[in-house]
Amino acid sequence: MTEEQEKRRSFAFCIRGKLHGLNEYISAERSNKYIGAKMKHEDMTAVCFSIGKAERLRPPVWIDYHFFEATKRRDKDNVAGWAHKVIQDALIKRGVIGNDGWSWVEGWTDAFSVDEKRPRIEVRVYEMHEGETST
Repeated sequence: MTEEQEKRRSFAFCIRGKLHGLNEYISAERSNKYIGAKMKHEDMTAVCFSIGKAERLRPPVWIDYHFFEATKRRDKDNVAGWAHKVIQDALIKRGVIGNDGWSWVEGWTDAFSVDEKRPRIEVRVYEMHEGETST
């Protein structure tokens, strides 16, 4: 993160543990749509709890995700794909962002690490300056 990014209005939170993976969700949806809906509800509830109370940010925003997995068993795209969807939907539900369309979410970065003792997802959402593009 650059010094300029540090100066912006931002919001950070940590999700303890792990969310389901994209493969798990697809499998659940194929077997029974209600199981998939229940899975999304469980993950959304966990993320909303982690977000807590927050102020609304101004668009556009950039999101930094840092995934700490207990092992390297799950593929990075499986971990991140589902998490992006659930976390951004939770940010909307909690009022941090207005929507997850192109006018609101400029983009994101993903980082991955292994922490056997404390798997988690650290998320930081920050406002971008007018006319700024991702680097």
